[in-house]
This record gives sequence, C-alpha cells and structure tokens, in this order.
Amino acid sequence: MTLKMSVDDLARFMSAEFPQVADDFVVEDLRPMHLTIRLKIGAQHLRPGGTVSGPAIFALADVGMYLAVLAMIGPQALAVTTNCSLDFMRKPAAGADLIADIRFLKLGRVLAVGDAMIRSDGADEVAARASLTYAIPPALRGRKG
Repeated sequence: MTLKMSVDDLARFMSAEFPQVADDFVVEDLRPMHLTIRLKIGAQHLRPGGTVSGPAIFALADVGMYLAVLAMIGPQALAVTTNCSLDFMRKPAAGADLIADIRFLKLGRVLAVGDAMIRSDGADEVAARASLTYAIPPALRGRKG
C-alpha cells in the first residue's frame, strides 16, 4: 500500500479544515499503515490537578487515526469515527507532550480499524490505548488505489 498524502499535505489539510486545533498536533512519522503524532500539551489540555484531561487524550487518538486514514486514502474530510474504545492505564507525565503511535489492523473498502498507543514524551510505558474504527466515505468505495 502506498501513501496518498505526505506529512506536509496532512499539515496543510489540518490548517485548512481544522484551524482551531491544527497547531496542537504534529505528525512526527508517517509510513504506510502507520503514523506517529504529537499533542503539544498546553494549559487548555489540563484538568484540575495538572494532569492531561481525558478529552485531550481522546483528541490525540482520534486526530491521529483520522490523519492516518487520510494519509492512506487521500484528503477526504468526511471520513468519520464510528467507534472508539479508550483505556486509561497510567497518569501521563506532568507537563510532557503526548505521543500516539497509530497502526492499522485493517484498512478495508468501508472501514478502517486501528490502535493508538499513547505515551508521554520520553516515557516507554503506555499511558492510554485506544481502539478506533473509521468509516470511509462512499465516494471512495470501490476505487482502486
């Protein structure tokens, strides 16, 4: 399988379609069926007590999977999350950015299924794991890549 979008393409897409959050995320690695993305942690991502909030962790997993899907199928704004399960395993390190490694388990004609392993920058231990399913827009179904 080959990539349909580059890291620069994904950054431009985010800036055009999601300017309100585009600067929060940085794609650090992109290969077929794999993407690594960083969430630059700021005060807006923290909950009382100074830890990263659950919604920020979900956003990292969701945006990462979304961009991984787009990298494989091309710029389709209407690819949508149909399911997400998120396991919180340990508290992320205070003040550290979060890194998500996204890998596909299946990239089909109708659905894309993948995992996101999320850790604090500099840590080896996984802080959260997400399993996500995305629906691929009907316009792309049946297209040969």
